[in-house]
Formats: sequence, structure tokens, C-alpha cells
Amino acid sequence: MRLIGNIIWLILGGLILSLGWALVGLLLCITIVGLPLGVQAFKMARLTLSPFGKTVTYGGGLGSTLANIIWILLVGWWMAVGYLLAGLANMITIIGIPFGLQSIKMAQLALMPFGARVTKRLA
Repeated sequence: MRLIGNIIWLILGGLILSLGWALVGLLLCITIVGLPLGVQAFKMARLTLSPFGKTVTYGGGLGSTLANIIWILLVGWWMAVGYLLAGLANMITIIGIPFGLQSIKMAQLALMPFGARVTKRLA
């Protein structure tokens, strides 16, 4: 299911979204100040490229919390709302439910990327 889900995801827009995140990451990494934000954009690009079979674990400390607060105020809230609306739209049909769940997973990461790790899910 993971492979088929990722292939369908890529065909229906995941590749374009992932390339967009990668481009944003490159632009942010041009400056020293934007480097931490660029790293988070690359994290989103990696998850957007193949979301099936991946899990997001949250952690971090005070630094991650403060960075997430700034991220939420600047860009995180509207990116998370976009992913959430896309997820809800996908869930209108039974076939779209798995894709909606992946969009909601990405909404959580788009809201608070600092301190989060994207890992392969075992089994």
C-alpha cells in the first residue's frame, strides 16, 4: 500500500509540492538568518515527496518551542490551514481518506516543524 499510495500521491501533485518546498528551502538557505527555516522547508519537502510509510515524532526543547512560536506567527498557521483543508477535501470520498490523513500529518508538521523528526515507519 505504501508504494502504490506514494506513486498516486506523486502523480496527483506531491511531486510539484515537494519541488516547491525544496525551492523555498534553497531560497531560505541563501542567507545565514534563513538557514534554520530552509532546513525545515527541506524536511517538509522530504515528507511531501513520499508521505506513506513515514511518521513524524515531536521533541525538542525550549529552543524548538520558541522557534515554533515564531514560525507559527509568520507562516505556520496558514500553511497548516491549507494542508488541513486539502486533507478534509480528500476525505469526502472513501478512496481519498488515506490521502487526507497524509495531508493532516503534513499540516501538523507545517504548523510546528522545529524539533520534529521524519522517520520511516517500521512494519
